[in-house]
Amino acid sequence: MLWYDAPASDWETQSLPIGNGALGASVFGNLTDEHVQFNEKTLWTGGPGSPGGYRNGNWTTPRPGAVAEVQRLIDEKTSVTPEDAATRLGQPRTGYGAHQTFGDLTLTVPGAPGTAEDYRRSLDLARGVAAVEYTHEEVSHRREFFASCPDKVIVGHFSANSPGAIGFTLRYGSPRKDFTVSTRAGRLTVRGELADNGLKFEAQIQVLSDGGTVGASDGALTVSGADSAWFILSAGTDYEDVHPAYRGDDPHGRITGAVDAASGRSHAELLARHTADHTSLFGRVSLDLGQPAGPTPLPTDRLLAGYTGGASASDRALEALFFQYGRYLLIASSRAGSLPANLQGVWNNSAEPPWGADYHVNINLQMNYWPAEATNLAETTAPYDRFVEALRAPGRRTAEEMFGSRGWVIHDETNPYGFTGVHDWATSFWFPEAAAWLTSQMYEHYRFNGSTDYLRTTAYPVMKEAAEFWLDNLHLDPRDNTRVVSPSYSPEHGDFTAGAAMSQQIVRELLVNTLEAARTLGDVAAFRAELEEAIDAIDPGLRVGSWGQLQEWKTDLDSRSDDHRHVSHLYALHPGRQIEAGSTWAEAAKVSLTARGDGGTGWSKAWKINFWARLRDGDHAHTMLAEQLKASTLPNLWDTHPPFQIDGNFGATSGVTEMLLQSQHDVIDILPALPTTWTSGSVRGLRARGGVTVDIEWTSGKAVHLLLTASRTRELTVRSTLLPGGEKTFKAVAGERYTFR
Repeated sequence: MLWYDAPASDWETQSLPIGNGALGASVFGNLTDEHVQFNEKTLWTGGPGSPGGYRNGNWTTPRPGAVAEVQRLIDEKTSVTPEDAATRLGQPRTGYGAHQTFGDLTLTVPGAPGTAEDYRRSLDLARGVAAVEYTHEEVSHRREFFASCPDKVIVGHFSANSPGAIGFTLRYGSPRKDFTVSTRAGRLTVRGELADNGLKFEAQIQVLSDGGTVGASDGALTVSGADSAWFILSAGTDYEDVHPAYRGDDPHGRITGAVDAASGRSHAELLARHTADHTSLFGRVSLDLGQPAGPTPLPTDRLLAGYTGGASASDRALEALFFQYGRYLLIASSRAGSLPANLQGVWNNSAEPPWGADYHVNINLQMNYWPAEATNLAETTAPYDRFVEALRAPGRRTAEEMFGSRGWVIHDETNPYGFTGVHDWATSFWFPEAAAWLTSQMYEHYRFNGSTDYLRTTAYPVMKEAAEFWLDNLHLDPRDNTRVVSPSYSPEHGDFTAGAAMSQQIVRELLVNTLEAARTLGDVAAFRAELEEAIDAIDPGLRVGSWGQLQEWKTDLDSRSDDHRHVSHLYALHPGRQIEAGSTWAEAAKVSLTARGDGGTGWSKAWKINFWARLRDGDHAHTMLAEQLKASTLPNLWDTHPPFQIDGNFGATSGVTEMLLQSQHDVIDILPALPTTWTSGSVRGLRARGGVTVDIEWTSGKAVHLLLTASRTRELTVRSTLLPGGEKTFKAVAGERYTFR
C-alpha cells in the first residue's frame, strides 16, 4: 500500500497510477476538483500520414557502399567519431511522432472542503485500486479508481455513508484542440483525429448513479443528490500493428461495446471482476524482508524521505514495497491486446513527452521485462512478443535497403509504426544489435516455461531471421581474422570501432540461442552448420584489459575515471549468461563496475543492482538499491532518469529477485546474493528456469526452508547451503512439490 495524507499537486512526482495495459490513468485526489489524467497506449503521432512522409527511418535515397566505407575507415584508422558516422550513415528523423496524453477528467465536487484532517490517498497494489478517503461535516466519503482488464474500462466510484451526499460535475479537457465533445443519456463522448497523422481516436465516459439524478449541459455531466455514483471510461484509436498502413477499424464500435457492456454490470461486479483478475497475477509472489505487516504508519513520501538503507524495519518496508510496485506497474502497463510498456509504461500527461515516451531498444524496452518471468508474470510478455513480431516486416526492408542482407534489423529507438531505421543524433542513432537483444527475452520465456510450441511458432522465427542478418553482416577483422560487428558503438559514448564488447556479446548470444533452438526444433542441418561456423569465428567480446578491467572496446581504451551511466560491456554478466560468478571474466567485470562507481541515472543504478547480484555481492547490490531509492525515486515511487522513466522500477524489481534467486546457468541458486541487512525473511512464488516455482525462508542469513513446485518433468539441480554438500540434482515430476529443510 502506497498512501499519502495530502492530494497530489504534481503529475510526475505525486499522482498515483492505475492501468489495464491499454489504458492508464493518474489519480490526484483533489477534494474540490478531482483530477484524473488518462492515456491510451496507441494514441501516437507520426507514422503513415504524418507531414514530410514516412519511410520507417530508412534512407530517403540509396547509399550504396555506405556501411562498407565506414567499415573500411575503421579497419584503417581503428575508429571514427560518432559525428562522422552520423554524417555518413544517419539522416534527420521524419514522421517519428510521440505518445500523446488522451486528456484529463475534472470532477468538480460542490461543497467539498479544501482540506480535511483525516484525508488519506492510497494505492492498494494487491487489489489494483487507488482510493481517496475523507470526512466532511460528519459524513465519510470514499472514492475508488481502478482500470479493469476484463472489462477494458477505467472506473471511478464516489460513495458516502449518508444518503444523497454524492454530487459532481465531470468535464473533459486536453492540451490539443483536435476533438469534439458531445453528451447524451449520461454519456460523454470525445472524438477526433490527430492533426499530425489523421489517427482517429475516441473516448466514452458513462456516468451512473444509485439514487439522485444525472444530467448533461455544456459538454459536461452532472450528478446530484446520489447515494453513490460512478463513471466508466473506455478509449481507443484506429491504430493497428500491421505494416505498412498501421490502420484498422474505426474505434467507435469497440469503445461503445466496452462501455455498454460495463454499464450493464453493477459497480460491485466490475470491482470484483477487476480484483479477481489483478490478484490472480499480483498475488502469486509475496516478499517478507522483516517489515511490519500491513500498511506502514508513515505516509509513503515520508517513508522515502527517511530511508537510509540501514537496518530499520521501515527501510525493509520500503524495499519490499518498491519490489512489489515494479510488479504492479508491469501488470498495469503490459497486458495482452495492446502495445508493450513504453518509456513511461502507459502514463503520460503531455503531447510532447520526454523522448516521445517511445521504445528505446538499446536497453530500456528490454529492461521493462527483466522481472516478468522470474516474478511470475509471464503473461505480461505477450504484448512484447507481438510488438517484436510486428517489427519484422519493416525490419526486413531496413536490412535489405541499408545492408543488402537477409533477416531483419532495428536500431536504437522505435515507435508503434515500425521505425527500424536511423536518425542523426550522433551518440544514439546506430545500434543494429537491438533486434538480437530483443529476441533474448523471447528465448528466456522459453527457458522458463519449456514450451516447444511457443518456441516453434513465436520465438524461433524471430530469432532465426535476426541471426540470418548477422550471418550476412559479421565483418572480418583484419587485426585477428575474427568476425566482428562493424561499425560498432558502445552506448552511448566513445568512438565507433569494430567489435565493441557489448556488440559481440549480444550477437554471439543470439547465435548460441538460435543454435540451441534449432537443435531443439530439428531445423535443417545446413542452417545449424552455418550457425556453428559463425560461433566458432566470432569474437566473444570478452577481454581483460591493462588494469584488470573487462574491456569495453576490443582495443584497450578504457579509462579508470570513466563513470558513464552505461556499463554496456557487462551485458555478458547481465542480462546475458556468458559470465559466471568467480570466473576470470567475473573478476574483470567487478573491476570495471567498481571503476564506474555507484552513481548514474535511475535505470543505470537499477542495472547495477543486477550486476552486483550476479557477482554474488549482496551487500553491494543492496547499496545500489539504496542509492536508487535515496536519489533516483520520486515520492510516488516512480523511477526518475530524470525525468520519470519507468525502466528503473522494473530493473530494481529484477535486481531484488536476482539477490534471492538465480537460474541463468541452469542451476537453481538459492539466496545467491543475500544482503546482510536482510537477516531473516521469506519469499513465495518466484520462478526459476526449467519450470519451477520457488518458495524460500531464511533465518540469520541462511535458508531454513525451501519448497519447489515443478511444472515440467525434467532433471533439476539446486544449490543452497541448506543441502548436504551445497547442491542436489534430482528428477522432478510435473505437478510435484519438493521440500527441503
